[in-house]
Amino acid sequence: MTRRVTVGPFNRVEGDLEVRLDIDDGVVTSAEVTAPLYRGFEQILRGRPALDALTLAPRICGICSVSQSLAAAAALRAVDGLRAADNGVLAANLAHAAENAADHLTHFYLFFMPDFARDAYAARPWHPDIATRFKAVQGSAAQQMLPARARLLQIMGLLAGKWPHSLAFQPGGTTRAIDLGERVQLLSIIGDLRDVLERIVFADSLDNVLALDSAAALERWREGRGGDFARFLALADDLALDRLGRIALPLMSYGAYHGGDAPLFAAGVFDPATAQAHPLDPDDISEDVARASMRDTSLRPSEAETDPDADKQAGYSWCKAPRLAGRPVEVGALARQAVDGDPLIRDLLARQGPNVSVRVIARLIETARLAAAMHDWARRLDLRAPFLERAERRGEGAGIGLIEAARGSLGHWIELSDDNIRRYQIIAPTTWNFSPRDRDGVAGPLEQALAGTAVGDEGARSVAIQHIVRSFDPCMVCTAH
Repeated sequence: MTRRVTVGPFNRVEGDLEVRLDIDDGVVTSAEVTAPLYRGFEQILRGRPALDALTLAPRICGICSVSQSLAAAAALRAVDGLRAADNGVLAANLAHAAENAADHLTHFYLFFMPDFARDAYAARPWHPDIATRFKAVQGSAAQQMLPARARLLQIMGLLAGKWPHSLAFQPGGTTRAIDLGERVQLLSIIGDLRDVLERIVFADSLDNVLALDSAAALERWREGRGGDFARFLALADDLALDRLGRIALPLMSYGAYHGGDAPLFAAGVFDPATAQAHPLDPDDISEDVARASMRDTSLRPSEAETDPDADKQAGYSWCKAPRLAGRPVEVGALARQAVDGDPLIRDLLARQGPNVSVRVIARLIETARLAAAMHDWARRLDLRAPFLERAERRGEGAGIGLIEAARGSLGHWIELSDDNIRRYQIIAPTTWNFSPRDRDGVAGPLEQALAGTAVGDEGARSVAIQHIVRSFDPCMVCTAH
């Protein structure tokens, strides 16, 4: 007999989230993911002066504020045909990487790992060690990681003046130049991040971690090793997290951290089912509102409006349903690393497909890659050159800003008329991953990942549901803007 239960609100999730599950004989047969909070930033931006986007868009979220700033700046830059100063690109990369690395560490230590300290796992032999290390508020890991996170975010003070909601990120670059002493400080902070990763997270050098190129190499590396990454791998094996939250959807990335000849992480689409990578065409992106509490509008973000319809009978979420060439896609660190061709992530996907375990592994591997890249970017800053290119703006036309936030692909579509915002559309990472069904009844990524989950007699209380949801690291306030 099928019964319907509602899970929510979730703790340790940014914003409101509810999940309705149909459970039959202890197994989830279908799921509906609901974003119950509506905020309306796209309406707030409509009709305002163009540069107001640089002030208001970052306030969509205090966690990924730099990401929202950079997407807005990129969209305005595209409208006006501007070029950002080389130093401004490097400084933006550094601030963005600091925010994303802090997000990844926050997810692992404060959002994801505390679930394994629950009483549900009290019978497992590893539980006492994990509870001592990761129990919410009380665990030793949080006491180590929170000061390290605060230290990392000092980069924002050096490069952007403040965090969150800085106005330093502009279409032409960044407004704050640094001197030699501040670069020394910057390199010191990056060095401290590397030290934390090598001592606490991996218990090994980043060079050795980044040399891992297969599942077999990862198995050999972890044998007898300490560190929190190895702790996670051990319990992931014991709980078979690689069989949890599996889906067979394409993985998409807009490309991240530009400058030089190519971005640090490539743009494109990777299909785990065929192991094939494909170029990304932004014109293939659409947003369906069939099951969203929104009035019907164009499927194309560049032509759409976001007008709420709270009485819409078919709507069960304030989240729209983004699609790429008509299909849902998964976004996030796993997608970035798969599209970029990281050999370890590609091999894990070939063996297991996208799942809870590999999503967490991808975040930590990406954090290691960011720490290495940040050192290079800081050394490449030319302190004699400008950080901001000043050029006359047209204030007329349309543009797109596509960047990668910690949780995945973030796009801003803007249209200006007489230097005022005529239309503004945002598709956030969690909008992709937590979308409702579309007009064809196709479920979004999380809805597909939850289907087939064994919950037994626990039903909505099953910790497996928590693991799957948190493996996507949701930010619901971005989802509904």
